[in-house]
Amino acid sequence: MLDSQDRAILRRMQADPALTAGEVAELTGLSAAQVTRRLDRMQRDGMIRGQSAVIDWAAMGYPLRVSLRVSLDKTVPGAFDAFVVAARDVAEVLEIQTFLGRVDVRLSLVARDLAHYQAVYRDRILALPHIADIEALMDVAAVKSETGLPL
Repeated sequence: MLDSQDRAILRRMQADPALTAGEVAELTGLSAAQVTRRLDRMQRDGMIRGQSAVIDWAAMGYPLRVSLRVSLDKTVPGAFDAFVVAARDVAEVLEIQTFLGRVDVRLSLVARDLAHYQAVYRDRILALPHIADIEALMDVAAVKSETGLPL
């Protein structure tokens, strides 16, 4: 389990993943060696899976964001796995989430503009196997987007 020092380290890492162990040590009152050992343990235990850059897709030329809610044909054995494997190959799909309930999968994708989205939707998304129903929701604004926990 996490103690107060682990939580302090994780709070700092969530706020700025680019901090070095030495910088985290200064901010938390621990030594760099203590921070390094704790980070190594948290990585071994699977609490920290890695570090990543947050990409502004609009700045990269992909301002259109769409969320697709997909229900699959549950009468076909292996439909779920086949769909997910194929969806991973659509470059514009950034995230695939699975659910229990009426909606089986949510795809989050980006596009350069509406024409690009329509082409991806017609040519790549609708070609995915075993779709029973699909609903597209175009993002208007990200009101809240957090990646960290309140530690």
